[in-house]
Amino acid sequence: MPHWIVALVLGIIEGITEFIPVSSTGHLLVAEHVLKVSESDLFNIVIQCGAVIAVLPLFPQRIYKFIFEFRERETRDYLLKIFVAFCITGAAGLVIDKMGFKLKDNPLPIAWAMLLGGVAFLGAEFFLRGKKLSENITWTVAIAVAIGQLVAGTCPGTSRSGATIVFCLLLGLNRSAATEFSFLVGIPTMLAAGGWEVLKHVRHPAPGAPAEDWGLLLLATVVAAVISFIAVKWLLRYVQTHTFNTFGWYRIALGLVILILLAR
Repeated sequence: MPHWIVALVLGIIEGITEFIPVSSTGHLLVAEHVLKVSESDLFNIVIQCGAVIAVLPLFPQRIYKFIFEFRERETRDYLLKIFVAFCITGAAGLVIDKMGFKLKDNPLPIAWAMLLGGVAFLGAEFFLRGKKLSENITWTVAIAVAIGQLVAGTCPGTSRSGATIVFCLLLGLNRSAATEFSFLVGIPTMLAAGGWEVLKHVRHPAPGAPAEDWGLLLLATVVAAVISFIAVKWLLRYVQTHTFNTFGWYRIALGLVILILLAR
């Protein structure tokens, strides 16, 4: 299969799955396994950055407040919680990276993470039935989001947005507020991760590793950004009137399919 088609397919998969809580990393690793290609961590993280940047225009009111209403106590409090969640994730992520951690492309743990994540969504939605949900981002929520990002970053198939949103829901945050805060914390986190990977690649390229094709990387990144914008715009409307049960069942179904295929 031509390399440009592989880059196009991976960009589309990344764009659809980065913010929808079904695990972009899990889908990318499974897709690479099916396509019999092995992309670098740099490739996977940089195309995620493209998907992340694309969502910024979808939060115009929040961005307006950050810029023009920074003096407001509520705005500064919200920004501070994003910053603290980002710092916790970043500091712990650097420690994990220095320990030499690498994502495994084994589909078995991905399948189990998909399945268990789906069960977690269904359980969270069941727990929320009849409960009055809040829009207030507490410090507990901010720390839980940081922990969720770390769990997702070390367990392919977990889903960064999935883990953080489930934690927020269990702490009593409503779906729209949980989704927005999860996404806004994810923006600096993924951009920092992408920048770190690029810096490492430039300063200390892996011995014997094939040279990165920056043209194909750019293609996949642009595609991921366009598709991500469309997917997130849809999701933000969807969560206003729907639960996350659909995503829970999807994760369970995909996890079971992968397990069945591995058992054959």
